[in-house]
Amino acid sequence: MVQGIPRRLRRVKIDLHAHSAISDGTDSPAGLVAAAAAAGLDVVALTDHDTFDGLPEALAAAGAAGVRVLPGIELSAEAGGVSVHLLGYGCRADDSALLDELALIRRGRSGRIPAMLAALAALGMPLDAGLLARVSGNATSIGRPHLADALVAQGYVADRTEAFDKYLADDGPAFVPRYAAPLESAIGLIRAAGGVAVIAHPWGRVSRGVLPEHYLAELAGRGLDGIEVDHNDHDPATRDELRALAGRHGLLVTGSSDYHGLGKRDHGLGVNTTAPEALAEIDARIAARG
Repeated sequence: MVQGIPRRLRRVKIDLHAHSAISDGTDSPAGLVAAAAAAGLDVVALTDHDTFDGLPEALAAAGAAGVRVLPGIELSAEAGGVSVHLLGYGCRADDSALLDELALIRRGRSGRIPAMLAALAALGMPLDAGLLARVSGNATSIGRPHLADALVAQGYVADRTEAFDKYLADDGPAFVPRYAAPLESAIGLIRAAGGVAVIAHPWGRVSRGVLPEHYLAELAGRGLDGIEVDHNDHDPATRDELRALAGRHGLLVTGSSDYHGLGKRDHGLGVNTTAPEALAEIDARIAARG
């Protein structure tokens, strides 16, 4: 029951993009599932950055919470030297080629941390490596949000948003580039692992310039399944454009919160959702790909 309405009589509520503390969220995987239930979700996808490590705990928690967990991942990709995030649903988590690429990406993430710490120290904001370890906790995919959390803990900034805006963004003074998978090969890896490939927030942040319609249409012909249209990084006009584009090129349309717990306070679970028909098609494609 949600607000007095039996589940069988209300529209299924589906959020296909959420993060746990195994990457850069703040909830444990089980805590994320409990939060999804509290938010009235029927389905949530755990899509941690470049790791499947949170899935066993989330799946184990799903039954008691009454929430379906769709196994997913958010793979760090790039196009034209610009960061593009690729969601993969239903991938085989033991696929060796995909696992090798994820390990390479994670090494790129952690490998740049010393250089970023040095850059922050040069800006007058030294951070102790032990503090970074404490704020990252059990995360197996270390990234800029953990540096942001350390900056907050040290009192240099108020929150992650300020940390990125002033120091850690792609054009920030403490930014250091890292390896990310070429987008087209990343789509191929997800498809080869039996998964469904959906570009996250394609026209948000910095990626719109490298993902024009003609390129998205080309990617659709090369295995891209869909695009995340309903996302807080897209204003209403952008959503309308992307929805029409998806229709023209046979791409699935998804929507989600991109939940990070306390890491993104305006991205509450269920703030954007995916239509049940889209999830049904995702499920059908996962089943067809074995």
